[in-house]
Amino acid sequence: MPIRSSPTARQLRFAAELRRMRERAGLTSAEAAGLLGVKPNQISNMEAARFGVSPERVRTLACHYDCADTDLVKALVAMTGERKGGGWWEEYHELLPAGWLDLAELEHHARMLRDAITVHVPGLLQTAAHAREIFRQAVPSLPPPDIEDRVSFRMKRQRILYQDAPTPYEVIIHEAALRIAVGGPVVAEAQLKHLLDMGERDHITIRAIPFSVGAFPGSGQSVYYAHGPVPQLDSVQLDQSHGVVFLDAESQLAKYRTLFERLEAVALNPAQTRDLISAIARNR
Repeated sequence: MPIRSSPTARQLRFAAELRRMRERAGLTSAEAAGLLGVKPNQISNMEAARFGVSPERVRTLACHYDCADTDLVKALVAMTGERKGGGWWEEYHELLPAGWLDLAELEHHARMLRDAITVHVPGLLQTAAHAREIFRQAVPSLPPPDIEDRVSFRMKRQRILYQDAPTPYEVIIHEAALRIAVGGPVVAEAQLKHLLDMGERDHITIRAIPFSVGAFPGSGQSVYYAHGPVPQLDSVQLDQSHGVVFLDAESQLAKYRTLFERLEAVALNPAQTRDLISAIARNR
């Protein structure tokens, strides 16, 4: 089996869950290798996503590790059968940073998505004109073809909201993001109308945090939470100035679940949010 030169974030996540399963069993790599009858470096390679793992091996590892969580094992087995290199995002392989492709793959497999954002409209809800203006403000500046590649990629990511079985999507957005006139009055008004239209869809929930709330949890960051088939396979994505960051440690997931609960406690409900967006649009 060929060695992977650059495993994807999803492959690394799968491998990390194998390592966590072993660690919960209290076994070293050498002990696990002994149970399987393989060399210790094979365990290390599996847990670093250097090699693929067959469904049979996942089941065998789960048995040796005394893992009684059948839902987790079933989800991991399903991940082994995913087609390699078949996602639409692969066409951008040499055009965009790897983290962007990992994000699209994460969204593709998510059972539900939750977004909390302060000063930007979430990418999945941006119009093309809004997204184009965001990319025009990049530092260092991007050449026009690179801007169009990024806009095209962002629009294709949005397909998960339009497919036959669309991914449920919950958004918490601060009033500041609604009032920033990205691209000027015409683009900004069209963006607000788009938010109102998208909020009418049954699988999309948009809630706003108004200025009147004052300070609120997580006000200095944007958080993207992707629900996996089981809670252990949830992921958090953070935007950093140097690129995309993925988090999946149990303590981190618990922290951000709590953060969303606290944000929901101070946010307007969907109807009140719609009224706020409409009022902002009227006053432009």
